[in-house]
Amino acid sequence: MLPDRERNGRESRIFATPVSRGRVLRRRVIGVHTAWTTVGDGEFFCPGCGGDRNYQRRTGRRRFVLLGVPVLPRGAAGPIVECAACGDHFGTDVLDHPTTTRLSAMVRDAVHTVVLAILAAGGTSSRTTLDAAVGALRGAGFDDACEEQLVALVEALAADTGRATVPDCGPGLAIELHEALGPLAPHLAPAGREALLIQGARIALADGPYTPAEREVLATAGDALTIGADEVTRLMVAARTTHF
Repeated sequence: MLPDRERNGRESRIFATPVSRGRVLRRRVIGVHTAWTTVGDGEFFCPGCGGDRNYQRRTGRRRFVLLGVPVLPRGAAGPIVECAACGDHFGTDVLDHPTTTRLSAMVRDAVHTVVLAILAAGGTSSRTTLDAAVGALRGAGFDDACEEQLVALVEALAADTGRATVPDCGPGLAIELHEALGPLAPHLAPAGREALLIQGARIALADGPYTPAEREVLATAGDALTIGADEVTRLMVAARTTHF
């Protein structure tokens, strides 16, 4: 029991948990020590800090220690990922999660790909469609997006043999959608994946009802985002009236 002083000057008492002297001595006499070796480094999203941090990838060797001297090997430890900021250790699977910076770039790329796919399927003759597409891109961070730029991109996409030679979701365009949306899907909450699809649906609806080609593009985007076919249909209906 240790004396302490409160703010008003009166003495209070703090009860400390007793520690066996024998336990303390045993900890000093025997134990297991891990010697870590750094084998790589980089930047990752630290779950402990909740943000992007530098890390060291480390492997270790455990040894039984007697009186502070390593005497017997106890096998390998790790590999682990050690945060340079908080010092916490994580399994190497933590590196599978993109950094905040990388995730933002993936989302921007996904929006851009969905917008171009919808325009390639539905055409660029409608001013309202182009306005909706430009608004989606600027909202995603493409501040210099404009109608002329989008028309040129869609024309270039159509001229690129094997991607979009006809106004539908051909194999090339489907590959583009899966490459942009597939790696992103596991890192988005369901609401985030649905928002991407809804955004494309609203662009498709800007000039009237869905065309068969636009439906096919949205179905492909939904598949890449791991959204079931029935849910894709529900979201396409909801896009007509619901604001997200």
